[in-house]
Amino acid sequence: MTTLPTVLVLDAEPPPRLGRLTGRARIVHTDAARLAERLPAADVLLVWDFTSHAVREAWPGDGPRPAWVHTASAGVDHLMCPELAGSGTMVTNARGIFDQPIAEYVAALVLAVAKDLPRTLEHQRERTWRHREGRRVAGTRACVVGSGPIGRAIVRTLKALGVTTALVGRVPRTGIHGPGDLDRLISRADWVIAAAPLTEETYRMFDRRRFGVMQPSAFFVNVGRGALVDEEALADALTRRWIAGAALDVFTAEPLPGDSPLWTLPGLIVSPHMSGDTVGWRDDLGAQFVELYERWAAGRPLVNVVDKQRGYVPGH
Repeated sequence: MTTLPTVLVLDAEPPPRLGRLTGRARIVHTDAARLAERLPAADVLLVWDFTSHAVREAWPGDGPRPAWVHTASAGVDHLMCPELAGSGTMVTNARGIFDQPIAEYVAALVLAVAKDLPRTLEHQRERTWRHREGRRVAGTRACVVGSGPIGRAIVRTLKALGVTTALVGRVPRTGIHGPGDLDRLISRADWVIAAAPLTEETYRMFDRRRFGVMQPSAFFVNVGRGALVDEEALADALTRRWIAGAALDVFTAEPLPGDSPLWTLPGLIVSPHMSGDTVGWRDDLGAQFVELYERWAAGRPLVNVVDKQRGYVPGH
């Protein structure tokens, strides 16, 4: 009798729909507390709970480790540790699922801020009739930091609104600026959008100096990873009105604690890490994993393979 490969799922609610793997894989569900003891018996690990750091903590233990780890997220910083990075285990991510939804979310923020929609809703609640003038979006400038699929989708979507865009990546190439151009570009941008992966190079790249470089009318958006931003420096920049405003969808600590000063910071829009989550997104993630599993089981090369040293899928 052929032994079915074991797929270990680090669960989150609701669990993934993996019915298509019936008869082709043995599905075992686990929580963070039992992950370490169950890792040695797994051929594949599906990190469905992409907010958990349990993999990073459990991986260094004794015994065999899965040949393949897939995370249902674009970022992989929550699971990477030296032992996993240095192993022969393949890591894949959910590249392609969140690109357009996040781009649409960024465009919605740009439009809402330019047309002063937050204050319009506030005045409506107060039954206050206060005429104002909005701002034209076409002809403004955006600097998008992060040249992966999400960053490129943001650029395409903003260009459709008439926004002049500049894209910054790890290395300069045709159509993409390098890190050396970042300060110059953000100093002229109306919209500065962070969509980069979290690596040693990008950790807190938006600090006090970078917010000081931006023009007073600039609006900053982070849809990448929370630790791309020095949140204390951002709070200071908003309080001192170094920049006009900001929107954060990701944070260093999630969920954002109720006593965090970010909740009431003037000029800051807070959203609960939802920019890429549209109706049916979990089903899309589950279907993507099943398709990858079918490739893996057939011995075909996987897509979305992460360079574990760089922390993202190369080639963009």
